[in-house]
Amino acid sequence: MRITPLDIRKHSFPRAFSGYDREEVDGYLRMIAEDYEAALRLAASLRDKVRELEERVRDLSANETLLKDTLTTAQQLADDLKQTAMKEAEVLVGEAELQGEKLLEAAHRRAAHLAEDIREMKHLRADLSASLRATIERHLAQLEHLATEPVAEDAALEQRIAVLGQTSRTRRGRGP
Repeated sequence: MRITPLDIRKHSFPRAFSGYDREEVDGYLRMIAEDYEAALRLAASLRDKVRELEERVRDLSANETLLKDTLTTAQQLADDLKQTAMKEAEVLVGEAELQGEKLLEAAHRRAAHLAEDIREMKHLRADLSASLRATIERHLAQLEHLATEPVAEDAALEQRIAVLGQTSRTRRGRGP
């Protein structure tokens, strides 16, 4: 990241004779820094949530592998039992397949739920991005407005400078 809230707070602008109101600029920078800091905290929180969900997906994937391995083992057991006793093997295979289907069905439901959670997080991330973009654009529009709007003090200062310039020219014409 190129700029931090602290960078915004510590930034100082060079003074110019007819520059902006320093307190107003400093106050505005504080406000921007606070908003930016809140957005960074929210982004960090969302990244943590995404990491947690990704970890849950990995755990469920490991469980699915375990379930598949269990089903394979049950199938091998059924084949061995089939050689010794056909009827007993058919009963055991039926039970193992039923249990495997239930486990797979449960795993698919859990995976679907996680996929929905991931979609939700992506939607939240998109909403956050849009909200942050809108806030930044709103602040930029305010800055542009402030930059183009003449300040009453500027007009008064320009008038005083003109009067001082005329007085100075008049004095030079009279002598030292």
